[in-house]
Amino acid sequence: MLWTKKDLLGLEYLSKEEIELILETAESFKEVTTREIKKVPALRGKTVVNLFYEPSTRTRVSFEVAAKRLSADVINIAVETSSVRKGETLIDTGKNIQALKADILVVRHNCSGAPALLARSLAINVVNAGDGWHEHPTQALLDIFTLKEKLGRIEGLRVVIVGDIAHSRVCRSNIWGLSKLGAKVTVCAPEMLIPPGIGEMGAAVTCDIDEALKDADAVNVLRMQFERDEPTAFPEQLEYFKNYGITEERLKRVKRNIIVMHPGPINRGVEIASVVADGQNSVILEQVTNGIAVRMAVLFLVAQANEAKG
Repeated sequence: MLWTKKDLLGLEYLSKEEIELILETAESFKEVTTREIKKVPALRGKTVVNLFYEPSTRTRVSFEVAAKRLSADVINIAVETSSVRKGETLIDTGKNIQALKADILVVRHNCSGAPALLARSLAINVVNAGDGWHEHPTQALLDIFTLKEKLGRIEGLRVVIVGDIAHSRVCRSNIWGLSKLGAKVTVCAPEMLIPPGIGEMGAAVTCDIDEALKDADAVNVLRMQFERDEPTAFPEQLEYFKNYGITEERLKRVKRNIIVMHPGPINRGVEIASVVADGQNSVILEQVTNGIAVRMAVLFLVAQANEAKG
């Protein structure tokens, strides 16, 4: 199939076939990372702007590396030193970036829906790098890519997402993507971290971590996002780690060789033990590596869609 969407705003809005196309395209781009010269001319002459209203290491650098490996020019805008500090609106910022003849705008924002607002207002491509508690589509895509690479399939897999479900855009994107590809998703957390309606997205819901992990093929461990809410919105850290932390002892009770994932950054000793994060079950660093290929695929496909329309 051909990619036709100008923007990538969330996996909720993609079909199974569109998700599969991104994954297939990422497979071909991953081969580029094995070459001595890790670059192809696919986006030569294009300009990619990274506009991040929230702190980021992996996602911003990954998009930058992906764009450069596609031979695009890359501009990183530090919001704290930009005209945003002078009162410039999001749409005005986007229109000025467009007026500077940028081609693709990668945006992370603390408000859900901000990338969609920009996409409606701009002719250039907009890629959602995480918006509020809504979605983080490229993180979910790289998670799914890694699972498929390790286990050979997605359909029929049992994937547990454990941790701060309430504040997690990664969780929401993973539920949409995995469910559309035929995986069985279970979310697990203390009751205070399970938001209303999460089960209506297609995931099973439980507060029993050991029961959730019993037959799981993979567990995706979410960070406690203490910066997003009042302290009273979270369980006490030591108590949480005791009851829900992914520890070596907990994994020993699992019947199969479960894959351990984490979108990062890791809070060691809060949601996951160091021995597990660095252990043989962990694919956390492989997720980071695969993020480059996935983001190369996304940038390439949205750019091609715009060219086709033009």
